[in-house]
Amino acid sequence: MKNAIVLVSGGLDSTTVAAIAQAEGFEVHALSFDYGQRHRIELDAARRVVATLGIRHHAVTAIDLRQFGGSALTADIAVPKDRDLSAPDTEIPVTYVPARNTIFLSFALAYAEVVGSQDIFIGVNALDYSGYPDCRPEFTAAFETLANLATRAGVEGKQRLKIHAPLMALDKAAIIRRGTALGVDYGQTLSCYDPAPPNVACGTCDSCQLRAKGFAEAGIPDPTVYRRT
Repeated sequence: MKNAIVLVSGGLDSTTVAAIAQAEGFEVHALSFDYGQRHRIELDAARRVVATLGIRHHAVTAIDLRQFGGSALTADIAVPKDRDLSAPDTEIPVTYVPARNTIFLSFALAYAEVVGSQDIFIGVNALDYSGYPDCRPEFTAAFETLANLATRAGVEGKQRLKIHAPLMALDKAAIIRRGTALGVDYGQTLSCYDPAPPNVACGTCDSCQLRAKGFAEAGIPDPTVYRRT
């Protein structure tokens, strides 16, 4: 069985990706990050997800991005609520964490080289998302090129590393349908940017809105507990 590094945040998308990697026959090495995020209780969700999926390998890496701030998720900046996500918006929202996916994938790349993996899975998508620049296909393609230039295994020709982004062209409804077909228990996940303990989502941030919209459009009951309701 081939190893794969899968970034697992505890959210809906990354959980679906972990299930997809397993369905494709990979031995999943889950990688989560404690980066000083406001919604740190997502790490509890990540641990639940890993246990529920029967993943044997789970690394949680600490990186203090609060030292830099610059985001509503890593600084004392209010999380936007009740934004109209149907309206075109050319500005990147303040919930964007500078270079987050570049940092995460760099750690995943190091982990992959150590365990001899040629495959890294990430749950980015370019349809139902908040407009982050590091969730686009151009980004994942560029990082894959970098990965094969930056590692000993790549330079020596021992492996050709691939970045898998199986949700890239799917909207939230399609993602939820895919995960449901694979038996994913979305009640174990948390997607909120501003949750309250133990596992209550705000219901009004971008992430909550996209999640609720996805379940509604998929015609599948939403197991999320929202503070609003």
